[in-house]
Amino acid sequence: MVHFFRYTAHLLLFFYLAQSSRHCYGQSLFPPTVKRIVFLGNSITYAGKYVTAIDIYYRSHYPNQPIEFINVGLPSETVSGLSEEGHAGGKFPRPDLHERLGRVLAQTKPDLVFAGYGMNDGIYLPFDETRFQPFKDGIEWLHNEVVKTGAAIVHLTPPVYDDLKGGQPGYGAVLDRYSDWLLEQKTARNWRVIDVHYPMKALLDAHRKVDSTYMITGFALAEDGVHPGDVGHWIMARAILLGLGAKAVASVPDLKAAMASVPNAAQLIKLITDQQTLMKDAWLTATGHKRPGMNAGLPLEEAKNKAATIDTQIKALLP
Repeated sequence: MVHFFRYTAHLLLFFYLAQSSRHCYGQSLFPPTVKRIVFLGNSITYAGKYVTAIDIYYRSHYPNQPIEFINVGLPSETVSGLSEEGHAGGKFPRPDLHERLGRVLAQTKPDLVFAGYGMNDGIYLPFDETRFQPFKDGIEWLHNEVVKTGAAIVHLTPPVYDDLKGGQPGYGAVLDRYSDWLLEQKTARNWRVIDVHYPMKALLDAHRKVDSTYMITGFALAEDGVHPGDVGHWIMARAILLGLGAKAVASVPDLKAAMASVPNAAQLIKLITDQQTLMKDAWLTATGHKRPGMNAGLPLEEAKNKAATIDTQIKALLP
């Protein structure tokens, strides 16, 4: 009976999310049962600017439904379990989500998970089915593990890879294939998938067409071809917000513009950014992982107490 009610709740949440693009601006982007949202992914998620932008935008525009946004992205991680020979100069293999997902879900207890994988899963090599299949298997496993907890999951297509900046010609097309497969699951399996890949690619291609000096001095979303800067992270955040039904951000060029009508915007941006930075390292340390070189976060309870103090300041600035 317990499993029945959890399954029913999951279906209702999925239905709500599936219909959210019809909702007008001003209504909450999530049903009232959602209190905690977890973001899983690699270094792009760990960098956290798109996660923080979503947190900032949501909390300032929908203050009546507080939601905790938890970032547990881990640099270098894959969902495929693959790692190229000599990764990180031979210091360590890529971490595998399989090793830590159970702990993350048990400790964070999310109502909703956003999962962004793919960038590392092709191992920066030409397309090959022997690498593609472990990615698909890993995504299916991740999906099922999240659903088993009673939470819902939204898959994100991988960010764009810039062949010109990244030095691995053809890898952008590999991520096109990975993105296409994820998008196909929307109809094949009724999965919730939000596309960040093609909005990023469209902007990159548009700039490339008008910028003949692109290779040397031109526009880039990621200077190394992989890790987006502020513009790239905003495109990701905007695509996710649009996918959830926040139509007001459709033509907004950056977070500052998205916050233009919000009183105390600069203070809110700083406080929420500080809170996200504090908590992502605390959660990663608390849930555990095998990647060396990461910041040691504060003990979770100490971090939560500091975050609560920041939260009081945030609430005082909200309408």
